[in-house]
Amino acid sequence: MPPKKPVNWGLWIKVLVGGSIISIGGPAMTFWLVPTEEELRSRYNPELLKRSLEGREERQQEFDDFVTRLKEYSKSDKPIWAVMKEEEERKKRAGLEAGRLQQQESAARREEMRREVGLGK
Repeated sequence: MPPKKPVNWGLWIKVLVGGSIISIGGPAMTFWLVPTEEELRSRYNPELLKRSLEGREERQQEFDDFVTRLKEYSKSDKPIWAVMKEEEERKKRAGLEAGRLQQQESAARREEMRREVGLGK
């Protein structure tokens, strides 16, 4: 039986040290280099900063609504994109129906106004 090869401890130490540096140092360096949101805002043009702050709540509300809809869509057995498409079609049909009802109401109002004035058809 041939003799067992000795373990190269120096190689294993280099591998562990190198892996530790990469796995710990990489994220640490990224955390250190990436500016915070406040630092980014301080570098903004004052006009852009003003516009950004004005639309901030609206964008946050839109995002919250979007996430809420996604949560509702995910409760279905169907894929999310299929449920979203069905929802868009339902909204489109509802909008068309509302427009048709509004046209009927305006036509009825015009006819009522004609009758009040004494004009016939």
